[in-house]
Amino acid sequence: MNEDIKRYIFKLRKEIHYHNHLYYIKDSPVISDYEFDQKLKNLNSLELKYPELNDPNSPTKRVGGGVLKSFEAKNHKHPMYSLQNTYSRQEVENWIIKIKKILGDKVPISFTCELKYDGASISLTYENGVLIKALTRGDGIQGDDITNNVRTIKTVPLILDGDYPNFFEIRGEILMTKRVFKDLNEKRKLNKLPLFKNPRNTASGSLKTQDSKIVANRKLICYSYSVICENREINSQFEGLEKAKSWGFNVSGKSILAKDVDSIFVFLDYWNNHRYDLPYEIDGAVIKVNNINLQNKLGFTSKFPRWAIAYKYNAEQTMTKLKSVTFQVGRTGAITPVAELEPVVISGTLVKRASLHNSDQIEKFGLRVGDLVKVEKGGEIIPKIVGIDELIRGNKSSKISFIEKCPDCDSLLSREDGEAIHYCLNIDGCKQQIIGLIQHFISRNAMDIRGLGSETITMLYENGKINSIADLYDLKTSDLIRLDRMGEKSIKNIFEGLKESKTKPFNKVLFGLGIRYVGDTVAKKITNSIHNIDELQDSTFEDLVIIDEIGERIAKSIISYFKNFKNLNLIKRLKKSGLTFSSSFNENINKTKFSEFKFVISGVFNAYSRNKIKELITENGGQVVSSISKKTSFVLAGENMGPSKLKKATDLDISIISENQFIKMLND
Repeated sequence: MNEDIKRYIFKLRKEIHYHNHLYYIKDSPVISDYEFDQKLKNLNSLELKYPELNDPNSPTKRVGGGVLKSFEAKNHKHPMYSLQNTYSRQEVENWIIKIKKILGDKVPISFTCELKYDGASISLTYENGVLIKALTRGDGIQGDDITNNVRTIKTVPLILDGDYPNFFEIRGEILMTKRVFKDLNEKRKLNKLPLFKNPRNTASGSLKTQDSKIVANRKLICYSYSVICENREINSQFEGLEKAKSWGFNVSGKSILAKDVDSIFVFLDYWNNHRYDLPYEIDGAVIKVNNINLQNKLGFTSKFPRWAIAYKYNAEQTMTKLKSVTFQVGRTGAITPVAELEPVVISGTLVKRASLHNSDQIEKFGLRVGDLVKVEKGGEIIPKIVGIDELIRGNKSSKISFIEKCPDCDSLLSREDGEAIHYCLNIDGCKQQIIGLIQHFISRNAMDIRGLGSETITMLYENGKINSIADLYDLKTSDLIRLDRMGEKSIKNIFEGLKESKTKPFNKVLFGLGIRYVGDTVAKKITNSIHNIDELQDSTFEDLVIIDEIGERIAKSIISYFKNFKNLNLIKRLKKSGLTFSSSFNENINKTKFSEFKFVISGVFNAYSRNKIKELITENGGQVVSSISKKTSFVLAGENMGPSKLKKATDLDISIISENQFIKMLND
């Protein structure tokens, strides 16, 4: 290759990175959009011509294009802890008193105050100034590798400038602005697609989209807020923010360095009053001890850093008129009342509906059409009614009564003694239950069938292609080819997803069946003790209630499920399709390994996440309990084990084992 061309490609990449930074970070472009597009077009054509010079961090990768089948889970080098939440001035002051007690009253302490973005947390790793890895927060110990998707985000630098460390991590938040969210939903409305619920969930969901081109088109932004260096190159949080900005990261200019409590609350009060002026959503502020050495001295609890807290703003409330109440049917037949409201803006979004949960809440407020109700929008997708104005009521004749018949199939509703929920019992003839059950079966926590989504299930049902879970496995190409948005690639993905689902373990299949009260954890408990569906079908009430955490209500529900002929026929068809209805021989052997042991888990682990450790214990017949007692067999201790648990385990002479010892027990 001509060396001049090679140099020109490198020069062009550097120029485009520079202009990207000016446009998206500095907001001060020096060339026109046309000139920028021409440079990018030129680079793209050269890279296609000389593929040997491929660079994963080239500016051309910003447009996306890679399609992944799944995301690989990887361990965080440093755990991504949650933050302890506070809601009042007194709680903040108590936190500062606690810190001073640990560090000593004479130690000078300053704090950084930063906005708490309402988005998706991300951890970025750079080596020699180049982005090499991007992980989601996950469970804090392990996250999904979404590097290809993150490369499409313009405010994430691919190549750094300045005196950056050779190797470091930087944490940030991926956001979607309110404007982009609104535009996206307007386009979806025009295309008759379901609308997204809020910017936070849309940003988080976009990051896990398997086609990076879609991520690129979502116009996500990233704000970086914490640099982690192993060689102590940075002495304070505020210094870290300033340095990150100089290396090319998008760092908020809203953060301040506070010397005292009063300065902290000036910041908190200001942004509580001005949060809706921001182009993105926040739900509070984060206060951190500024000095890194002091942070290290304060350390961590089992869940939180002691040197940082989140101050959460109260959910916004407003008054509006109740127009009516509608009723929805869930997959289990549960009926949920929903308040239809006079449209009102809360937290910057237009609210037309609010959750009422059940009939008890309607009775509690004595709701009438025309009432002036107080609506709150917190972290929930659907806002909720939290009160009424007793002085502005609707007519007594318009009092809301809970319905007696299913709004979907007109069947009489049932409410069991002691239950707050009304149910439609017409499982086989209620459209919303049938669709909801199939949607549950294909969902991520159940069978996780790639290629199928909620919208596709509804379309297949309404076109008469499916009427039950088992019908999915009888689908043919000819059933799908004429349906809307069903191209060759979509159809291929559906059949591959269905084929992969036949390898899912017994507990996933059992959960996917949608038996009332049998959630993910209960399904695991059952399949740990009962090793195939035939054995479960023949189980008596007494057989079931002796299983850990299986109470009378769950046992009765399971027995009732297997008395229904249609359910038995469904299982027969699913067996014929090749689904797994028994545990493997090796799994059955392992069931007894920890059968006599109760474990308490505390601290942070390296080889496995806490959820994975729980799974390994239950898979091997053991039991995970939350508190230490004389009946506890082992305390599995990770880093930063809770001191109270350590003391109690020592006092009761309970065996404390490390993660390595636990792994050895697994392998023995």
